[in-house]
Amino acid sequence: MDFSVFLQQFLNGLSIGSVYAIFALGYTLVFSILGIINFAHGAVFTLGAYFTYVLCGGAFGFNGILANLSLPKELHLPFFVAIFISSILAGGVSVLIERIAFRPLRDRQADPLLTLVSSLGVAVVIVNTIQYLVGAESYNFPANIYGSLPPAINFGTIDKPINIRTVQIVIFGVSGLILAILTYGINFTKLGKAMKAVAEDAVTASLLGINTDFFILLTFFVSGFLGGLAGTLVGSSVSISGPYFGIGFGLKGLAVIVLGGLGNIPGAVVGGVILGLAESFVPSDQSAYKDAVAFALLFIVLLVRPQGLLGKTFVQKV
Repeated sequence: MDFSVFLQQFLNGLSIGSVYAIFALGYTLVFSILGIINFAHGAVFTLGAYFTYVLCGGAFGFNGILANLSLPKELHLPFFVAIFISSILAGGVSVLIERIAFRPLRDRQADPLLTLVSSLGVAVVIVNTIQYLVGAESYNFPANIYGSLPPAINFGTIDKPINIRTVQIVIFGVSGLILAILTYGINFTKLGKAMKAVAEDAVTASLLGINTDFFILLTFFVSGFLGGLAGTLVGSSVSISGPYFGIGFGLKGLAVIVLGGLGNIPGAVVGGVILGLAESFVPSDQSAYKDAVAFALLFIVLLVRPQGLLGKTFVQKV
């Protein structure tokens, strides 16, 4: 493989891998607090993309009860403002999901499997509601979403160009910034340390005066924010492919957290980058098998290290 092609594929892999990482972090945060997988996270991912599409001035198609709807031109927002607001809205939806699907069962000390099924039911409701409102069409973000930035930037020479799409550079930059902020917030702020305490032992944290219910809500908000952000970044790169847009990425997110180690934040980042790089080096004529390559890699890693790359082995005493 030519070096310029290798470098181009490597940068592409880092771009999509960084999105996998921030999306998987949403799963990881909830799992670290409650010990369950939130299957509604993929639906929040989808909602984030739709929210940004609308705020940027996108119009819906001919199906659904909101057919042909678009915001007035004076309400259209710049992309980076829209993505921030839509991520906040996605975080709010995630908090609502916690109140509806998680807390009632948690208060009754229900089996964790019931909570998992409940979140799956909420995901189905959200996806079908989207389809009822706006139909099942695909939607593309406006071509000038990044303003005057060129479609691609050449990191090589005229003779040996290494053209990277601007959207991929933006994705990598935004994802890296969010990961840095999240890492700092969790490790070096009082809120982050309290969140880690709740994740370690909620009962003990409560006895020490930490409001565990507040931090559970905060965790769901941050999880939803990350999911909505990831949905927008992917949607701006490959389009919003319909209400089930987040299902495939939801499976990828699960693969990432298992690959990195359940509940392990650095593991989610490492797993996302590895999965992105693995997909990027699949030959273009075999691109239909990208998912197979990713999950084959997951299978091989789990055979060698069942707890994931950075996960810890837990010894259960009986």
